[in-house]
Amino acid sequence: MSATIARLTANEKGFTGTLATLAIRCPISIVENVKSSNESQEPDYRVVASRNGFELGAAWVRTSQRTGAEYISVSLRAPEFGTLYANIAPAPGGKEGEFVMIWNPPAN
Repeated sequence: MSATIARLTANEKGFTGTLATLAIRCPISIVENVKSSNESQEPDYRVVASRNGFELGAAWVRTSQRTGAEYISVSLRAPEFGTLYANIAPAPGGKEGEFVMIWNPPAN
């Protein structure tokens, strides 16, 4: 089972929105990361808290092995919640420019 942990709006530099769980509500920005080279393992995006600029994580553009579609894989880390993994996907309803971050719980 997965859960939406952020609602996002696309902009020219990435996304903005709010990370929200039962205990946390934090405005975030997901901004493009300027890489040093095309072969670099650096992330495609940085995730930062909008209030204070603290970096919360990173994101990479990936390609689904099953469908061939591109998606964005996110890794977040903070003392309040440890490490979370998620994906960014178009928001339900298909409204252009609206996205959600979906939590990927660890497999048991």
